[in-house]
Amino acid sequence: MNSWFTVKVKYTKQLENGSLKRVNEPYLLAAMTFTDAEARIYEELSAMIRGEFMVTGITRTDLQDIFQYEDSANWFKCKITYGVDDEEGEKKKKVAQNFLVSAPDVKEAYLRMEESLATLMIDYQVISIIASPIVEIFPYRDDEVASPAKAKRIEEFIEPTSNKGVVFSASGSDIDEDELTVDDLDETADDDSQLDDQFTGDDE
Repeated sequence: MNSWFTVKVKYTKQLENGSLKRVNEPYLLAAMTFTDAEARIYEELSAMIRGEFMVTGITRTDLQDIFQYEDSANWFKCKITYGVDDEEGEKKKKVAQNFLVSAPDVKEAYLRMEESLATLMIDYQVISIIASPIVEIFPYRDDEVASPAKAKRIEEFIEPTSNKGVVFSASGSDIDEDELTVDDLDETADDDSQLDDQFTGDDE
């Protein structure tokens, strides 16, 4: 089953002023395993980067959906929470999910999240919107055998939408069939699969 992986790549980049700088940039791609992710990033970037480059890190990324718009290459990580009844129906538990959306600024990212989730038939809260250093995403290809997405339970509350942006989905986590609660996020804050940990990196 495909998942999202953040892959950090180090190479010498030519800046707009013509100078050269050694950078360590994160890319997001769909792959089945860590080995597959490494092989695919070399395949994707070999035609984009001149000279040598090397993979410096690969982490699994927990994302519910990605909303891509053609008018912006800037990415924002958006976190929402909503309540669902527990199995006994006695109380609600809070579920947290992460999204990625392209937008020119934070305000537009928020508006596009609302547009993309307009048919979500439950009340939700946008907890945070943070600029992401992701340079580019490489979603599933049509010729890949594996299923391009794995349904999450949030989809039970969503009706089909005519979103203007392109939507990419993936299983994204080892917690494939269960909702990720706020408590789960707190308990696994140091895990490599958590989005907050892997979307930061220092250039050298």
